[in-house]
Parts: sequence; C-alpha cells; structure tokens
Amino acid sequence: MYVGRIVAVGRNRDGRLGALYRVSSRSFPNREARKLGSATAILPRPGFEDDMQKNPFIAYNCLTTSDRFAVVSNGTHTDFLAMKLADGLSVRDAMVTVLQAMDYEHDALNTPRIAGVIDVIKETGYLGIVTRSSLHVRAFSLKPGTSHYIATYEHDTPSDRYRDDTFNAPTAEVACDYILSGGAYADLDKPVTAACALLGSSGQFETAEKNAK
Repeated sequence: MYVGRIVAVGRNRDGRLGALYRVSSRSFPNREARKLGSATAILPRPGFEDDMQKNPFIAYNCLTTSDRFAVVSNGTHTDFLAMKLADGLSVRDAMVTVLQAMDYEHDALNTPRIAGVIDVIKETGYLGIVTRSSLHVRAFSLKPGTSHYIATYEHDTPSDRYRDDTFNAPTAEVACDYILSGGAYADLDKPVTAACALLGSSGQFETAEKNAK
C-alpha cells in the first residue's frame, strides 16, 4: 500500500523515546535526508536539483531537536513548530496553530501537512495532520516497544489503529532502517529516505539519516 510520507512517535523496548520520519514517493524519489547544522533536511540528490522547479514543496527541514522536544514533519512547518515550542506554547497549541496557519500544501495533489512531536518531560508523543477538509491533533501515551504513525494518504488520522508493536531500535540509525522496512512499515510502498531522533543515555536526542536500499 502506498501512503506517502510518514511521521511516527514511539518508545523502544528500553524505554527510549523516538521521533521518526520517512519519505515515500512516486513522483519525486530522487531525494535524500541530509544533516544541515542542527536540523535534518530533505533535499534532491545531486543531479536532480531541477526537481525543485517542478515542485517547491519537495525540499524542507524534516527533523529538529532541542533538550525537551523532537519535531518531525513533511514540510517547512518543522521549523515553525520548533519555534512555537521554544516560545513556550504547549505541544497541542503549537501544532494546531502552525498546521491551521500553514494549511495543506496547495500543490496538484493537495498534499496534507503532517507532524510528530516528542515531549521528553511529559514522555508523550503527538501526531497531527491538516488536510483540505480537516485538522486533527492527538496525544499518545507511549508504551515500550510501540510506535504510532500517521501518513499523508490512507493512514491519515491519528488513532490507535495505525500503530506498530515491535519497535525496538537501539539507535537512531537502526530506527531509520526500521521505518524504511521494519514492522508495520514494511508493507508501506515506495520508501525513499528517513531521518530519526532517539533519546540517548545522556538525555540528549541522537539523530541519524538513511536512504532506502
């Protein structure tokens, strides 16, 4: 099944919190996740920079972290969410404010904006989506070995239905492998690249990125 882009929030079996992002794409598969300063961006692979002329929405920061939060999303709202959280808004209010203000992507497919946030202090994950006709934000209590996800298509409502119960990635790099081809994500088509953050033993988020094989 093709569900497009995916964001996920979870906790591995050791209790470490994680935020995961995956690009799945039929139209623009020649992209990669790349660390740029304190953020991780989705960019065209070398030689495919002209794809930006076809669709300006295909390049953006997809992952950013702070001492308290990890934010993942499928668009430029990543940075705005991080700024609202830094200003002291609650996660729910930040997600509602930013998703409502930026709206779905006004491209040929009316692509929804999706986002996930991990709150370390509250040990809670949040998923949100804004489509042409709706806006949903939900908090999830994260049980060890479980991740919850939302996608731009088909699996596009934050709910207990879209859950994976075998999440046990010990590192951010393994988390990338996992969302590309493991657990509940293995049956979701057209993986391209992934970026993930996993809370380390030091209390700081460790990040990684990986392309699909």
